[in-house]
Amino acid sequence: MAQRDRFGRIGVWSSAWTNALAGDGAAYTAAYDDAAAELESLGYGAIWLGASPSVGHAERLLRATSGITVATGILSIWEHTPADVAAQRAAVEAAHPGRFLLGIGVSHSALAEEYARPYSAMRDFLDGLDAAPQPVPAQGRALAALGPKMLELARDRSAGAHPYLVTAEHTAQARAALGGDALLAPELKVVLDGDLARARGTARDYLARYLALPNYTANLLRSGFTEDDLADGGSDRLLDAVYALGDEDAVVRKVEEFFAAGADHVALQAVTEGATATTLPLPEWRRLAALIKH
Repeated sequence: MAQRDRFGRIGVWSSAWTNALAGDGAAYTAAYDDAAAELESLGYGAIWLGASPSVGHAERLLRATSGITVATGILSIWEHTPADVAAQRAAVEAAHPGRFLLGIGVSHSALAEEYARPYSAMRDFLDGLDAAPQPVPAQGRALAALGPKMLELARDRSAGAHPYLVTAEHTAQARAALGGDALLAPELKVVLDGDLARARGTARDYLARYLALPNYTANLLRSGFTEDDLADGGSDRLLDAVYALGDEDAVVRKVEEFFAAGADHVALQAVTEGATATTLPLPEWRRLAALIKH
């Protein structure tokens, strides 16, 4: 099956479901199930769950929908054991065949006390998934790969890569590293606002948190940006590269850059001014659904 047949061209990336399910899950209401079902009805091909989700978080959305793919984007290898993840994934696969993708990643040193030797840790985690009583097949998992070595690991031992906070140029480099058959599903942030100065302000406020994480900044520096580009929430040059800013036509142009660079699927993250960690940006998702037809 071609990757675009499995995931569609356009998906949604959001932390809202994961954050609402955090703790005792009291913030999670029927509205979150309804939102997932609406995204499916709008024609999106996949929902990517941010904020270090578990397999159980994805299972909740699978129950709320009937055909859309749900992926962890990404599950942190420091928060789970391979055996537990493999068992949970097997149960989800039995209940919802072919609809779940296990996206896994090494997270960040600032977020995981155990963080050390990330490449070796990822390789060991994959070994554990392979050795589990109910192994996770390579085509059932993808890596949050940014650098060359992790992209090669994604190529050799998974369905492919789900890079976060990248440019179209990085997407071209990732495609070259992955080869032609592997999944390449980058995340792309979107601010739907025709006022470019205001859109950049919204984008900059949101991006600042990621520019404090060395894995992302190192990748951006490898991509040709400078320390000045990373200061104060990001330069205009950086924002224009890692965001789609403007109206629907501007988003179409940016998404097409990613497809031209080799992406199979683009996961859109709608960034809105004043949003909370559990905000469901339904108005933006409805507007962005027009991209599915392009």
